[in-house]
Amino acid sequence: MAQVTVTINERKYQITCEDGQEAHLTRLGSYVDKRLGELVAAVGQVGDAQLLVMVSLLVTDELSDLYSEMEVLRSDEGVAARLDAEEGISSSIERLAERLEKIAEKIEGA
Repeated sequence: MAQVTVTINERKYQITCEDGQEAHLTRLGSYVDKRLGELVAAVGQVGDAQLLVMVSLLVTDELSDLYSEMEVLRSDEGVAARLDAEEGISSSIERLAERLEKIAEKIEGA
């Protein structure tokens, strides 16, 4: 197991993570610190616990919005897949109609 030091609100925290996840965890810590800095700029230093709760709610709200967007995209993809299937059926019917016309022409010409 690896250890990473993340700095949040000018405090250092030693976090244990799986090997290979150090850079990812460092990026996450930087993101939380950035969001917390924005929050401190807006409301001031109201205490670590309060700030932790507030930044957690902000990040969770962002995540919730992303989940909602994913659901919309998934439903759009479902619509697109159905349209593709309908287009496939439509083109198959057109090809069959063309074949039938050619057969009918051959019969009429005979």
